[in-house]
Amino acid sequence: MPTLLLRLQGPMQSWGTTSRFDERDTGLEPSKSGVVGLLCAALGRDRKEPVEDLAALRMGVRVDREGVPMRDYQTATGVVVAATGKADLGRTVVSPRYYLSDAVFLVGLEGEDQALLERLHAAVRNPVWPLALGRKGFVPGLPVHLPDGLVASPLFEALECYPFLPGHGERPISLRGAIEHASEGSIRLDQPVAPFAERRFGPRFVKSVSFAGGEHVSDPIGA
Repeated sequence: MPTLLLRLQGPMQSWGTTSRFDERDTGLEPSKSGVVGLLCAALGRDRKEPVEDLAALRMGVRVDREGVPMRDYQTATGVVVAATGKADLGRTVVSPRYYLSDAVFLVGLEGEDQALLERLHAAVRNPVWPLALGRKGFVPGLPVHLPDGLVASPLFEALECYPFLPGHGERPISLRGAIEHASEGSIRLDQPVAPFAERRFGPRFVKSVSFAGGEHVSDPIGA
């Protein structure tokens, strides 16, 4: 089954899945909702358009460089709606926003639709709208597109065998990873189940894995 590989590397990334009210969180690796949103931007797909085809792709992540969790201190004025239903223009709200500094991820998307993966590969090379790493202001430090990123290998093998992304120093003996699984693993509430305009997300299972630095071994999660 073919796999599309993407490079998510930049000075700042944020992949929140549980944000509420004024606080914005981030996970330690890219969320599926965030990656699907990035692909929608590349395709020029409106927030009101369906995303079932993209959400159906099986996603995996290889962490080539762990990001350092950081907090950005922000304030906002005139955006809080009071109990009366009107904006309180005189109130200033503190909004803590967390992000990852200097992280590098290799993301894989596996699916049976070769034509869809080919369109996505072309789209991230020449995106319709600017690409961002979780937030509009967090631009990639290097291209998301990998010229050799569309491979015939299944997801685990594609992630394990691709060259080390940082491009300097030796690849570690093992690299941490997370791969979507049909029925096992931790639950992530980042599976798009409707157009992004509706802001509806469901659960998916994600298993922690390790990618060896040497020869390929069989997929340990068997999915």
